[in-house]
Amino acid sequence: MRFYCDVHRKKDESGFRITYTTDGKSFKHIDDPTEIPAKPGDQIFVDVIPVVHTNAFIELLKRGVEVYYLRRVRMVKEVREKLGMSKSARNDVKALMTIEDKWFLKVDENYLVMRRMASTMRSLMRTLQDYENRLSSVSEDEREDLEDLIRTIEEKIEKQAKRIVEEARRRYPMFDRIAEELGIPDDDNLMAKEALAEVMMYVTRSTNYDKLRRFMGLFRAKRSKEKRYNGNARVALSRLTAAISGPKHRARDEERLLKRIWRLAKAPERLAQGAGLDGRE
Repeated sequence: MRFYCDVHRKKDESGFRITYTTDGKSFKHIDDPTEIPAKPGDQIFVDVIPVVHTNAFIELLKRGVEVYYLRRVRMVKEVREKLGMSKSARNDVKALMTIEDKWFLKVDENYLVMRRMASTMRSLMRTLQDYENRLSSVSEDEREDLEDLIRTIEEKIEKQAKRIVEEARRRYPMFDRIAEELGIPDDDNLMAKEALAEVMMYVTRSTNYDKLRRFMGLFRAKRSKEKRYNGNARVALSRLTAAISGPKHRARDEERLLKRIWRLAKAPERLAQGAGLDGRE
């Protein structure tokens, strides 16, 4: 059975509300994804998976439920408007039901956990950048307090980076080998390895390099075509490339690095296929 879900913020901003249906006629509203009555083998198609719902969706995966989320959340609005429907949770679900399966990505526990940890890291880095930007416009007394805050955030960033690297080692068996091949094997390259862990989130769940390249925002020269990509993924790749090739690198350096990581990560699968296996065993 398929469940189609629209996740939206509550009007009072207190959290998220989920509207779901199986047939497009009968709708139910819940706050917790685990309340969806999906059984092993059922499929859930959702427009977005909020980071705060990570544990709930992991619980659904453990039940044997397959979870898919929309690659481009803007498609819901585009399809709804094309169908001439007004904005509502129910109509968003109906629009979602008409979108082809190819526009959905299947998620696993590895991706959900790493995404949550990466989200925390990005929040810390944004806070650090904000504090650093304020330094030039504060008084001397305020500067001292702000510098203390900056040191605290830097320590938290280092701790979170270590957590992410350790989690990546546990979830991606090839992680240390790839880090060594890239020349970042030791603890002196902590932030580079953290960036690699973020990139691995996307590489490991991709089955087509050209699609991954476009997902990262590495397009061929086509000025007239609208270019949409994942900004977080591109920033992680850019940070990793800067750590390896220097801050003045170009997009072609990022693409070379991405292709190298792709080949290293997919090498075991190619070997398995060459031995007559399908790579899933």
